[in-house]
Amino acid sequence: MTKKIIVLLFLLIGINQVKSQHTDQIIIGTKHRLHSGILNEEREYWVSLPESYNLEGSSYKRYPLLIVLDGNSHFRSITGMVNYMSSGYNGNRSIPEMIVVAIQNVDRRRDFTPDKIVTVRENNSGGGDKFLSFLEEELIPELDQQYRTEPYRILFGHSLGGLLATHAYMKEKTVFNSFIAVDPSFGTWDAETMDNKLAAVTEHSFERFIYIATANWGKRNINNRDRHIRLYEALNSKCEGKFPAKLEYFENENHGSVPPVAFYNGISAIFKGYGISYREVESTAQLIQHFQSIAQRLSWDFSPPEYLVNRVGYSLLQSKNEDDKKRALAFFKLNTENFPDSYNAFDSLGEAYEMLGDKANAVIHYKKSLELHPGNEHAGLKLKSLTKNE
Repeated sequence: MTKKIIVLLFLLIGINQVKSQHTDQIIIGTKHRLHSGILNEEREYWVSLPESYNLEGSSYKRYPLLIVLDGNSHFRSITGMVNYMSSGYNGNRSIPEMIVVAIQNVDRRRDFTPDKIVTVRENNSGGGDKFLSFLEEELIPELDQQYRTEPYRILFGHSLGGLLATHAYMKEKTVFNSFIAVDPSFGTWDAETMDNKLAAVTEHSFERFIYIATANWGKRNINNRDRHIRLYEALNSKCEGKFPAKLEYFENENHGSVPPVAFYNGISAIFKGYGISYREVESTAQLIQHFQSIAQRLSWDFSPPEYLVNRVGYSLLQSKNEDDKKRALAFFKLNTENFPDSYNAFDSLGEAYEMLGDKANAVIHYKKSLELHPGNEHAGLKLKSLTKNE
């Protein structure tokens, strides 16, 4: 696997342009190549890691995978949105941090069409299942080996890529858990083909989440919308419980302009409720139940985010109400239980015990924090202060 740096050059020009000129690099990702035995060719993909990935003391963190088809078209916009929505800018953490992987095209008609398209001239369509095998059996195992990944994977596709994403969703088996199909090209699925595909759908598809976006095609809009609505309603009728899906029509967007806004809405729909404010949290039980409901919808077992639990704990700890201060302990303890390798979780619990006057437990948890991260200066200084007379 070879690796190159993708850079976005940002020119910083001083007031005196003649005398001083300085260029910095903003790195948004890395390029990689992998030889596929399944496809019998070299495939290139670009990777963008979360901001926290390489931070000191964050090696315990693992991240979901977002696989982006037509990567050359969507990598920059999607990585920017994911970063903004997950990194806490302006308090915005509406989705979890994730590793974004953009697949570069070789032959998108071949790779994104699950069925052979009959045309007057010979074509090489119909390689969709083979391409999915490359993703699931070669690329994702490679990513799991190279990066700290969570076993939760999202597939994003637009147009023919959206067709492939929908096809993968409807398969009996797939390693993907959620799908964003933006204006999928169902033109090759006539009524009979779609009926046959719907008849083959099993309950396993309804353990996954799918978001489908429909753009405005002007005079041809009826056919486009009808195909999407027909699929959505048929799937909904087959699902015995609540259908984990969303269909959305964009009146003011065409086929080419819809991907960025549809991605934003789609990823927000998948993680609806994830960005709950710390002010809405009343107890650990309520918080746990809230995230369990999200996990159940997504078929992904995950805990309340560490940063959120910590924020709730400190807001209670800083209250003038003594009962609130005591309640803070439960939140800090929850983080140490859910994230036993987080030095910050134990540092915060130590601080809570210290503020509540429990010196012995404060020392215990500051020591644990230092064991996990010897470079934690805060815990080191606190321990010196608390044990200086011993």
